[in-house]
Formats: sequence, C-alpha cells, structure tokens
Amino acid sequence: MSATRRQILARTGATAAGIAFSGAVSELFTGTADAAQLGHGGGYGPLVPDPDGLLDLPEGFGYRVLSREGDPLRSGEGPVPGNHDGMAAFAGRRGRVHLVRNHENRATAPRPVPVAPGLTYDPMGKGGCTALELDGRDRVLGERVAIAGTAVNCAGGPTPWGTWLTCEETEDRAGTNGYTKDHGFVFEVDGSDPRRTGAVPLTAMGRFQHEAVAIDPGNGTVYETEDAFDKPFGLFYRFLPNKPRGGIGSLRAGGTLEAMRVPGVPDLSTVQETGATFDRIEWVRVPDPLAKETAIRFQDFGAGGITHAQKLEGCYWGGRCVYFVSSFAHRSAGSAADHFGQVWRYDPHRRRLTLVIVFGPDTDVQLPGESPDNICLAPGGGLMVCEDGGGAQHVFGVTRKGEVYPVARGAQNVGTPDDPEWGEFAGVTFSPDGRTMYVNCYNPGTTFAVTGPWRTGHP
Repeated sequence: MSATRRQILARTGATAAGIAFSGAVSELFTGTADAAQLGHGGGYGPLVPDPDGLLDLPEGFGYRVLSREGDPLRSGEGPVPGNHDGMAAFAGRRGRVHLVRNHENRATAPRPVPVAPGLTYDPMGKGGCTALELDGRDRVLGERVAIAGTAVNCAGGPTPWGTWLTCEETEDRAGTNGYTKDHGFVFEVDGSDPRRTGAVPLTAMGRFQHEAVAIDPGNGTVYETEDAFDKPFGLFYRFLPNKPRGGIGSLRAGGTLEAMRVPGVPDLSTVQETGATFDRIEWVRVPDPLAKETAIRFQDFGAGGITHAQKLEGCYWGGRCVYFVSSFAHRSAGSAADHFGQVWRYDPHRRRLTLVIVFGPDTDVQLPGESPDNICLAPGGGLMVCEDGGGAQHVFGVTRKGEVYPVARGAQNVGTPDDPEWGEFAGVTFSPDGRTMYVNCYNPGTTFAVTGPWRTGHP
C-alpha cells in the first residue's frame, strides 16, 4: 500500500469503517472449485493470541516464519529486502514449492533487493523479487534474488506456464529519483531458475503504474490494471500477444495494447448498483504504449474518450471471465462518486461488463477492512482477502454465501504501546496441494507459511 493511499484514507475518515458486501458474492468463485465445496460456512473459530507476538490464528492452526527482512538470504547475496508484497506459489519437482515474492521498494527504501549479475534491470532500482524454494514440509531449501533493479514491485500475476509477471507501480523516467532507465513495466520471473527469464522489460505491455495482471488461458490475452495515484485515474487494459500460445519468453515477441471503453461511462465509480451490466464494450488501441511523451491515461483516445477508475488493483481469471477490483473511490480525491470497493466481471465472449460486488461502510468490526486489496481463491472454495488500512490488520475468509470470518491477525506492533500500528497483509496464496497458505506481512517484511485443517476436499 502506498503512502498516497494511507493519506487518502485518513483524509476521508475511512480508516475506522468496516465493510459490508452487496451483490453476488458467489460470482467470485466461478470455475474455481466444485460447487459442493463452496458451501462451507462458519470459518475456523476465533483467533487465538500468539504468545510469540507474530501471528494470531484459529485453534488448531500453526505457522512457520519462512523469511524476515534483514536476515541473510540463503544465497549469500545480501540481506532479505523489505516491503513484502504480491506473491505466488508454483509446483516444483519432487513435491517442492517455489515462492516468488515482490518487494515494493521505492528509491528511498532502506533494504533494497541486492544487485545480482544477469538479473538486474537498473542498478539504481531498489525493487524486484526474491524466490524461495521449499520442501514438502515448508522448510526453506533456498532463497535468492529472482530479479533486481526494478521499482515499486506491487502485485502481478501467474502465467499458465508457471512463471510470475511482476509489475512496477510507477512510471518514473530515467533521471528521476536517480534511475538510469525508464520504469513502469512488467517483467517475467521464473522462480525455479530466474536466469531463464533475466531482467527484460515487456515493453509492448505498456509503461504505466501497473498493479496486477490475469491471463485468459484459452487465447493468451493478458488483462492489466493500472493503479494511478492522481487524476485522471487508471485504465483497464488488454494485451493481445503476437505469440498467444505462451511459454517462457513468449511475451517478449510483442503484441497490441488496448484500453477498455464503456460507452457513456467515463468513470466506473458512478456505477453503484450491483448487477449493472454494459454490453458492447469497446477496446481502443493505445496510441503510445511506451508513454514517450504523455502518460497513457492522459493520451487522446478519440471522440469517445476512455473509461477511468480510481484504485484499480486486484485482477484474476475465473471460469470464462476476468475479474478486477476498484479498491475505493472518493470525491475528495477527484473521483466522480464515492465507494468503498467494487469487483467487476468482464466476459470477453459476450463483450459484457458487470458490477458484481459493492463494498460499503458498516459498523460490524468482524467485516473486512476499508477496501478489497490482495485476494486469492482458496482450494476448498471461498475467497481470502488481505486487509489494508488502519487499525488491526487481518486476512479474512469469505464464503460463497457472503459469510465473513477471520483467518489471521497481525500481532507485530510497528507503532508504540500507546499508539499501536500493524503492518498490512499482502501476497496471500496457497501451495499447489492446498495444504498451506502463504502470506506476507508488508512491514516488518515477513513471509509466513500457515498450516492447519484447511478445507481442501468435499465436506
């Protein structure tokens, strides 16, 4: 979460609000698990305070700390970087798991990703990814730099061929903040062997403040969200690759970048009713994907304009559709209307966009925090939501029926006893076998492996 977002939440008074759902919550789970599995409710019971003061979990659950910022990397390349953010887990050989973890480091970050030969894009960039290799018992076998010299690596997304697309949430040019190269790109990272992917920007996918990506496994189309900090806000993009069959390095072959236009809707925040549907969605070619002169969201998209939205963040593929999140919108920040979070579904076969979830203020403290942020789909059905805001920080579960329950609560106080503060959660993901939930605490940078009686099969 950026400092800008914290400032916006504080100005709007949103940090004390809980959140309620309206809309078809079951929509979020389409195509992800057997219908019988999705009916689980009630959660796993109350959270038990951790005597070690790291992570509160329900009875019967436990955790292993896999990595903490400042500790030595197993590779000997330097200390573990800070600002742990987006993450994904991939199956390795002999039951091993490869975790690829983003580090959302800006130019002033005190613990940068160490420069690594052959894996560094810009020596002055302090962001990047680290990769952990785990055995079948979540013991760390290796930890190394996977890409370095990038900037503000926030989220991303997995590819169907088992690599991670890490996204730079910045559009700083060379000469800004000491950078020697332009930033604002997507990079492909192979967690099992980072040298297979190197540090090559996927320039055809655009230079903007990237947040997350999702790939249509049927035709290779890549969908991208833009988390712009200022007005005009970000766009929702699709990238049509020249090599749609995929594979490591295939996205380097280029393609066409387009932005979504919803006719008659210049700002998605003005849509407030769940179920609102828009047909005939248009895709407009981006005039200058590299933003050589003008940031993409400022460019001229013709007489019909283009559709913007504040805080476009999470993005994932489910069933035959892509889902994306507008984390919040506030008039005080320049948005056309207020909301505390939206989840949208785009059906590419019907060219149809639907608002499926709206978040709104509520007084129930058991409900998720100010806005939806990092999310993942649990193997046994349901959604995991990382809380991102003020006060106590949680990972919440959401059932198909819209029931909300706590899964984890951060116990690391980075404030003071009189004015406590807890680091947000990020990068929640599950092991390929569904038996372990991996999640990051952003500050202090900590990666946890959480085990317990996860529901992974039929009831």
